[in-house]
Amino acid sequence: MKTTYSTNLNLSQIDLGLLILRLGAGGLMLTHGTPKLITLFGGEEIVFADPMGIGMGVTLALTVFAEFICSILIILGLGTRIAAVPLMITMFTAAFVIHAADPFQRKEMAIIYLLTFTVLLITGAGK
Repeated sequence: MKTTYSTNLNLSQIDLGLLILRLGAGGLMLTHGTPKLITLFGGEEIVFADPMGIGMGVTLALTVFAEFICSILIILGLGTRIAAVPLMITMFTAAFVIHAADPFQRKEMAIIYLLTFTVLLITGAGK
């Protein structure tokens, strides 16, 4: 009898799944980080949320570091666990501080990213 579904752990499939997760999440996060990078170096006055009171420019720079630099590291699989931490902090802040008073639909994307980067923190990059 041939089975089409197996519950056996297949490490190569797990590695493929982690690769797809890294490429997808990192690539999609770059679409948020790239415009912020352009704003940071654009020369115009920076207007950005400052929930921790450290200055709009510093907050934007930290966000660019997370959403752009750390996303590239995750795509490449370099320091994935370490690179996931700034992204998790940024997504937590976006969901539960910046959008705290907003409806769930406004927070949902940040929460999904937060969960995704939490998985990558736990699992690492894979092969």
